[in-house]
Parts: sequence; C-alpha cells; structure tokens
Amino acid sequence: MEFRQLHYFVAVVEAGSVSAASRRVHVAQPALTRQIRLLEEDLETRLFERHARGMRLTVAGQALFEEAQALLDRRTRLRARLTALGQGLEGKVSLGVTVTHLWMPEVAGLLRRYRDRYPRVAFEVFPLLSGPQLERLAEGRLDAGILYLDDGGRPGLEARRLEEDHLILAVPEGSSWADAPPTRLSDLAEADFIWGFRSASPVYYDRMQAHFQRLDFHPRVVQYGADNIAILSMVAAGLGVAILPAASRCHPMPGIRFVELAELGACEMPLWFVWRADNDAPALRNLVELVAQRD
Repeated sequence: MEFRQLHYFVAVVEAGSVSAASRRVHVAQPALTRQIRLLEEDLETRLFERHARGMRLTVAGQALFEEAQALLDRRTRLRARLTALGQGLEGKVSLGVTVTHLWMPEVAGLLRRYRDRYPRVAFEVFPLLSGPQLERLAEGRLDAGILYLDDGGRPGLEARRLEEDHLILAVPEGSSWADAPPTRLSDLAEADFIWGFRSASPVYYDRMQAHFQRLDFHPRVVQYGADNIAILSMVAAGLGVAILPAASRCHPMPGIRFVELAELGACEMPLWFVWRADNDAPALRNLVELVAQRD
C-alpha cells in the first residue's frame, strides 16, 4: 500500500467516480482504475461495490477512507514540519549570554531580529558567565554563546566578534565619588574595591589584570561578588566601588553612578558570538548568518 494509492482512492471516493477522479488527479482513467485494483489486491478485500449505476464503498472501504484521510493529513503535516526544520524555520536554539550583557541593546536587538524572522524557533537563553558557557559549549549543552574569548579562539569553536566594550567605574550614588568623580585610577588608591573571581570569566579577568599591570594600578580588594550583578548589588549597597564592563550601565539597578575614565576606556573588552564548529543545526546556522550580517 502506497501513499499514492491512498491519494487516488480518496480522490475516487470524493469525486464519486473513477472518471471524475482521473480529471482531478490528472491521471488517465485506465491507470487510475489499475491502481485501485492493486490497492484492493494488496489489502485482500474489496473497497467498492461496483454496479451499473456506479460505485459504492464497502464496509472495509469506508474504514479505509476514514483512515486514509487521517494518514494523508499527517503525511502533509510531517513533510511541512521536516521541511521547516531543514530550513531552520522551526526548532530550538540554546544560547548563553554573559550576565552583564543580557540588558545590552545590541544583544536584545539580535534576539529580536531573529525572533521576527524565525518566529517558530524557540529560544532557550541562559544567563551564564563566560567560563561556564565555554564548559557547556564543549559538552554540547549549549548551541551558542555570547561571551569573552581569547583572540586566538578555542579548538572546536567558531567565533565572530559581536560588539566592542570597555571598562567603567561603578560607585555608590550616595558616596563622595558620585559628587566628585575621580579622573585617574591613581585617585582610587585608597578606595575599597569589590571584585569578581577569575574562574567566572578567565579571559575577562586576565585581560583586565594585564591592563592594570601596565598602568601600575593595584586596587585594594575587600569584597568579592560571584558575578557582575552581585557586584553591582554590593556597590548599590555602599560596600565599595567596582570596575565592570561598560555594558553594566544597561542594567536597571538604582543606587549606582557610572564614571568613565580614559584609562579604563583604553582597555578593550570585545564580546564574541561563539558556537561549536561541528553543530550544523539549520536554526543555529540562521542565527550565525544573522550575526554575520552585522559585519
């Protein structure tokens, strides 16, 4: 039994005769009659009662008609879904985003453009620091990530530079630094700093430390936060000051004043879009192409 034969069978039932069905499906009447006969032989039962006035479904024929309609509908839906999946019009993309950049307009704009173009693809967005993102990418638990990366990249990963960022100073809104902002890092020699852990984002941490060493700046660290959101919360609470990516200004957290310093602005912090080189999922490929269009 073939789908083609079921299609012909349904056409004969709906048209009321083989001659009318042949015109509908654009198949010669003798060929259509033969296909119905072959279907009956394959099923070992008569599907029609044939008489001088025409054809009438048998009990078996009526049952097949109902099942055939459902099968053909399911086949149509399945073909459409497989085509959509193959073109990346349906599916799922799991994406990691560094905590700081979740509110960044450029990142939000990328997600919105993808959603507008591929509305049937589901996003799974995970707020993760760069270190955990790289681990999940290596394990195949993320399709892509927006993170800090070495300029040399990582084996097995592809990357495109997404945005340029730099460092900025965050001070409590009620502090003296907010009223009289420093102009150089040396002005902060006696300030209490809130810092992050290297394991959270090794590339970001090492790049920042190397920049400070070149400037001979040694911050007095008295508090630590697990990620930049925790650090911002501690700054807002008045526990100290912090140096963070400039994208931190996008986070809607009250009680903080951001200060641009030329010495911090000179430290480039490029943000990368990263994905596994061996991941050929069409939905991911479409996202990569959308990122490439920004170049």
